[in-house]
Amino acid sequence: MLYNPEKPIDVQRAVEKFKYFVKHNKVFELSAKKVPKTYPQLKYAHLIMSWFALEYGEQLEYIKLEYFKKLVNPSIFQYEFVNRITGEVRIEYKSLANLTKDELTLAIDRFRDYSSKEAGIYLPEPKDLAIIREIEIQLKNNEQYL
Repeated sequence: MLYNPEKPIDVQRAVEKFKYFVKHNKVFELSAKKVPKTYPQLKYAHLIMSWFALEYGEQLEYIKLEYFKKLVNPSIFQYEFVNRITGEVRIEYKSLANLTKDELTLAIDRFRDYSSKEAGIYLPEPKDLAIIREIEIQLKNNEQYL
């Protein structure tokens, strides 16, 4: 579980969890999360897709393929694959990791635009660290739905 020390309710929850572990003689781990000064592009892309999935009520992998790649960015992700044995031609989609920085920037911008205009879901910019931090906490606490 992640807790935001800027929110009194999160501090209270963390203290209660700590007391529970000590009272019941449970082994636990306590560590600090570093807040980045900037948000790496690939991690940011996954974060906004995860947030969109949670808000939209769909699985992350479905959102990534059907919305991010197929619907919003087919010109960036889609390519034809030819099976070398059967000669079958089929449509495939690139991995995010195989994009250039500029391609991923364009794909993210398009997805943010789509999200706000078509789905009514605000996706923060990479510089909105306070919002991103809150989203990370919400995603971690709701990962069973992704």
